[in-house]
Amino acid sequence: MKFINRSILNLKDEVIRTGKLNGLQIISDKGSDDEFFKIESNKRLPKNIMDDEVKEERERAIDLCQKYRKIAKMIDDAKIDKSDNVEKFRALIPAKLDEKIVRMYKEHIHSVQSEYDTYVKNTSLEKDNEDLGNFRGYVSMPLHLLEVVLWLCHFYERHEDDIRHGECKQNISRMVNKDDLLGHIVNFGFHFSKHFLREGDKIAIAILAELVKNIRVEVNVPQPLGFHARPSTYISLIARQYDGELHMLVNGEKYNAKSVMSLLQAGGAIADKGFKTVEFEGPQQAIEDVKILAQYNYCEEGEFPRKLSYLKPEGV
Repeated sequence: MKFINRSILNLKDEVIRTGKLNGLQIISDKGSDDEFFKIESNKRLPKNIMDDEVKEERERAIDLCQKYRKIAKMIDDAKIDKSDNVEKFRALIPAKLDEKIVRMYKEHIHSVQSEYDTYVKNTSLEKDNEDLGNFRGYVSMPLHLLEVVLWLCHFYERHEDDIRHGECKQNISRMVNKDDLLGHIVNFGFHFSKHFLREGDKIAIAILAELVKNIRVEVNVPQPLGFHARPSTYISLIARQYDGELHMLVNGEKYNAKSVMSLLQAGGAIADKGFKTVEFEGPQQAIEDVKILAQYNYCEEGEFPRKLSYLKPEGV
């Protein structure tokens, strides 16, 4: 905060000086520089009245936790870590972390927060689940931190002389230390965004463990070849898409649906016994996708329903 406040005040003084040089009348402001230290933020986002899709509270909470975990993984996979190496910062920004990328991260998290406030906030489920109330804070903290990163990246990309040259930008770079600026982007804003997302991910896992209930379904075996590589791969992708454990049940044995090899082994047992149907056990969302997959004969013809578009191989 000291860096941001100092930079803002330096820029304010320069605006006044430049205005006087250009013959502008500067009206004395009775306010103090302390006013710049006040940062306001909305405590809660307004509800989105346009979204008329209604889901059960439990399903909403599960969906939000799964979205949050994907965002946390996406940001962690960026492999942007704290450092004291200024040259490393310059290699990262804007090549790997820029205004556009940060805005994308921020919008993903904003979507989770908005949906939480619309469908989960002040519900009986939130009141009965302490982790859900705590989870909201681990959504808002990285959101606000990424807002800081966004504006600092914007400032660096638009006004620093490393990227754009000119007398004005050179003057600005003398007032705002660009090495400090880059350091605060990575070591403060982005680092602590990752920190809160990692901690929030632990809470999301705990919430999912409590809310996700396993169910069973009996579906047809793929025709005409049974569980060979293609349908087994699709089942494995479904299992990996959702939290929780999905299993195929064959003759009293459980086979891990995340493992293609395990499913191929189960397919051999199914063929030996001549079974025409098979049972799956797992979280409801995964089971629903398995049911759709079976209805389309495991997409053996290469046609994928919209709900299962994530199963499509690249280029299809």
